[in-house]
Amino acid sequence: MTPQQAEQLRSLPAVGELLERRDVSEWCRTHARSSVLHALRAALHHARQRIRNGHAAEAREFTMDAIVATAKTRLESHHAPSLRPVINATGVVLHTGLGRAPLCPAAVRAVADAAGRYVNLEMDMETGERGHRTRHVAELLCDVTAAPAATVVNNNAAAVLLCMRALCDGREVIVSRGQLVEIGGSFRMPDVMTAGGVTLREVGTTNRTRIDDYSRAISDRTAALMRVHHSNFRMEGFVHEAAIEEIVECAHRHDLIAIDDVGSGALFDMAEIGLPHEPDVRRSITAGADIVCFSGDKLLGGPQSGIIVGRADLIARIESHPLMRTYRVDKLVLAALEATLRYWSDPQDAAVHVPTVRMIRERTESLAPRADRLHQLLADAMPDERFLISSDTSCAGGGSLPGEGLPSVVIRWQPSTESPNAAAAALRTADPPVVARVHDDAVCFDLRTIADHEFDPLSRAVASVCASGRSAGPIE
Repeated sequence: MTPQQAEQLRSLPAVGELLERRDVSEWCRTHARSSVLHALRAALHHARQRIRNGHAAEAREFTMDAIVATAKTRLESHHAPSLRPVINATGVVLHTGLGRAPLCPAAVRAVADAAGRYVNLEMDMETGERGHRTRHVAELLCDVTAAPAATVVNNNAAAVLLCMRALCDGREVIVSRGQLVEIGGSFRMPDVMTAGGVTLREVGTTNRTRIDDYSRAISDRTAALMRVHHSNFRMEGFVHEAAIEEIVECAHRHDLIAIDDVGSGALFDMAEIGLPHEPDVRRSITAGADIVCFSGDKLLGGPQSGIIVGRADLIARIESHPLMRTYRVDKLVLAALEATLRYWSDPQDAAVHVPTVRMIRERTESLAPRADRLHQLLADAMPDERFLISSDTSCAGGGSLPGEGLPSVVIRWQPSTESPNAAAAALRTADPPVVARVHDDAVCFDLRTIADHEFDPLSRAVASVCASGRSAGPIE
């Protein structure tokens, strides 16, 4: 150790000295004293390590002000929430990594009201007796799906697994080979069904399965015929799948249960509000499906949940199964789901008030003027940067409307001081974080998923990235 290093170590303040500062003592008003001490000690340790390693030559790096500044950064970083609001500029409406469906304002208010107070979750207020928590949404679900009964669990995979356990345990369930999908996170539908205690019986081929394939596979061990939503892919060309009406007729002819996993949660023919066709719940119920499962946080636009509708006797068996308690939803999910479902009594109301539906169906005619406003904001704030308005294609995401591109409008940014990939990475750590996509050597901000109130924060985030890029120098 050099004499200079020894002198620098001796000059470092003690923790007690730092605690006596007015600004540091103020920290203890908003943070636990132990957290403040930890931040101060960590800052001092960092300074000592830099001195011993010979990395720091300037004395100002070890002043009391510098140590306090380092400690403050550590303290704020430690107490910053891990789950943070993000600007979704990808154009993927149901972005699983970003939390899928943003809730409508009514659902947000309902969650806030329920979160901070007691609610009648499982109490019948007339009798004072214990009730069923799912009753808060069951009637609404029956109204919007035309099903006789309904219940809700915490996600659609849980809904499928619970149906297997409660209705088909120890027996066979027949599914088309072309529907044995793998969903996000490497979870495979055959594995979910096997975990539900059933033997999966595959029929047909990858691209063609006829109703006769189901009929020939039925035995005395068969409990149900099941259709599974393709989720995140679409087959085209020389393909055939049995319609839900055929599956229902075949199942009932053999006294079996017909189960339809429609996945995305389209409550009706989406063409009614200008969207591409998607298997819908009402058609399945009208066709006579005994059980229909779907997600609450996809096309429905509600909170993460798995919804099960169908025959009252089967729903009763599902709700009385011991696993129902392990998959039940809490008051916050029920509050958000109830508020969202109220808009679905009229699909046109849902198209206006439910953000997911509104974003998916928004046309380029309304995206273009919004793009003009954002472009002007960015160009005025950063005149040296190149921003262009361009046509592009976005998507619904979340396994909904697979293969259906949504014509969109984007702002293309070609950074002057760093590569598009580096700029996109810097945006993800900006304040606020912005998640954009990189396409054709440009950072693209898709207007489909950017709200008007996010224009200013997005502009500030881009400006901060530009400023840091300039300090690092231009691209070589």
